[in-house]
Amino acid sequence: MILASCTHPRWFVAATRDLHALLSDHLHCERKAAENALSLVRRYPHRGASVDALGRLAHEETSHVVQVATLIAERGWVPRGDLPNQYARALLAEVRGREPERLLDALLVAAFIEARSHERLGLLARGFADAPAKTAAPTLGPETRVNSDLGAVYRALATAEERHTRIFLELAEPLVPARDLADRLAYLSEREAEILAALPHLSRVH
Repeated sequence: MILASCTHPRWFVAATRDLHALLSDHLHCERKAAENALSLVRRYPHRGASVDALGRLAHEETSHVVQVATLIAERGWVPRGDLPNQYARALLAEVRGREPERLLDALLVAAFIEARSHERLGLLARGFADAPAKTAAPTLGPETRVNSDLGAVYRALATAEERHTRIFLELAEPLVPARDLADRLAYLSEREAEILAALPHLSRVH
């Protein structure tokens, strides 16, 4: 709803080339999303409605960590270590230092990360779900069933990311006049597209 660009079609092939790496990165993305929500609760405890919404969001993100960890374990793997996320770092560099701009930008950056996650998890859902249709064999083999299962999981996770985007936007709306919010959204939308375009396609969510 707020993105200025679409992910290139080549991303799915690159991202799924090393499924272990992709799932590990996704697990860390969900972990960091939960940590970010709780960090906002710690920094702004006086914002009662925000505390409730962010606490619930953190709880859901933590459940996603468990879901992705299960996907990894089912394949006989353990999660790989976390790697620096250049995409998130570049977006967070746009957060201004003074209030209320600092809170506004923190919420909007989180909204953009969730929105891009929604788009990319949706691409994974469709890509994995299409796998059975591309199989010429009369019966589905184990790998085809695995892909189909991943498609269902990622479809549900993509829906959650869209909801999280809306939560962050709703929390940002009361902070500044509507025109200022629209201007900041427009600026960050262009920056997010520029940041993403400069990054290579790897087995990562972002």
